[in-house]
Amino acid sequence: MSKRSIVLAYSGGLDTSAIVPWLVENFDATVHCIVADVGQGAEELEGVEEKARQSGAASCVVADLKAEFIDDYVFPTLIAGCQYETTYLLGTAMARPSIAKAQVERALEVGADAVCHGCTGKGNDQIRFEATFAALAPNLEVIAPWRVWDMHSREDLLEYLRERNIHTTASATKIYSRDRNLWHISHEGGPIEDPWNPPPAGVWMLSQNLEDTPDEPEVVRLSFKNGRPVALDGQPVGGVELIGRLNDIAGRHGVGRVDIIENRVVGIKSRGLYETPAGEVLVNALRALEELAFDRDARRYREHMATTFGELVYAGKWFTPLREAISAAAESMATRLTGEITVRLHKGHAMVEQRRCDAALYDDDLASFSDTPLYDQSDAGGFIRLWTLTQRVEALRLQRGENSPRAKADS
Repeated sequence: MSKRSIVLAYSGGLDTSAIVPWLVENFDATVHCIVADVGQGAEELEGVEEKARQSGAASCVVADLKAEFIDDYVFPTLIAGCQYETTYLLGTAMARPSIAKAQVERALEVGADAVCHGCTGKGNDQIRFEATFAALAPNLEVIAPWRVWDMHSREDLLEYLRERNIHTTASATKIYSRDRNLWHISHEGGPIEDPWNPPPAGVWMLSQNLEDTPDEPEVVRLSFKNGRPVALDGQPVGGVELIGRLNDIAGRHGVGRVDIIENRVVGIKSRGLYETPAGEVLVNALRALEELAFDRDARRYREHMATTFGELVYAGKWFTPLREAISAAAESMATRLTGEITVRLHKGHAMVEQRRCDAALYDDDLASFSDTPLYDQSDAGGFIRLWTLTQRVEALRLQRGENSPRAKADS
């Protein structure tokens, strides 16, 4: 019987460092690690391949997913509405299907019969990983150690590694659980778990505290083509570089902080602190383009789609027909979103100041009090009479003393 082969989504952190030897011991398996580079930074990636091999992995590869993550996940989500429960810009939720897809591709490449992740049994990420596995490789077995092993704390994991003489830089005093990629960074755990506690001092990493931000505002100019940002301050730039530069600029002005209580997929409420400086700027800019280009019905429907889209992405349903259908509709609507926006950054705010759009429905003459052939003010009287027809019918019923909800309330 051939030895089992398992591909692990590896980060080099405490959990996955313990998972590698645990898989070798409990499944008599060859473990192949894949590290997804979604923009978490060089510090987290330094020496990660050697670290995986020292833990017992047969191989470890780093997959550069930054461009794919931004172009194929972040920008489509931005165009479709980009928010969960009106606030969260889905940074972690968008990254997980990208990572899990690369993991599946690696599993098929090495002929593995199983995939493994280090997500806990209480969180959203287990669902996002496994929903992607189900959609792309349903025949692969899924191994989730946190749901089956007998370790329950960081101390347990540290002791497990000590017993096997496996080095780790992790400690038992880690305060926060963080997830970072090019789009955002999240902070959970420790004192954050108490909703009455204000955000702890020093927790923020991408954005300056307001008292430390510049006193003078800064204006950035963003160019969009079909809903996608393509230039910053007049200079054409790719998505990865644009997000990185905009995070630095907006973060310097304290933009992009969110403190929310969210509803996890499993039903648990949790508190998260999120920093998404570039995201807040781009969302505001794109909404300003929509104001020019979409009529009332289109805007309302885009908002309706955004709610469903955000829920799908949050719940790990990226690779589903409904998500793809909504994306197709959003992309079609975004063909009107070509233009330029300027955003003023100052003391935590990202305010749109100027806007122009190739497909703008805004008309200076119509918006003013001047006469125009497109609009005859005398027509408004007939329109208003039809618009208020039901109110007048109800009023006549009341005058005749007929039964109506209002008449009963007045009696």
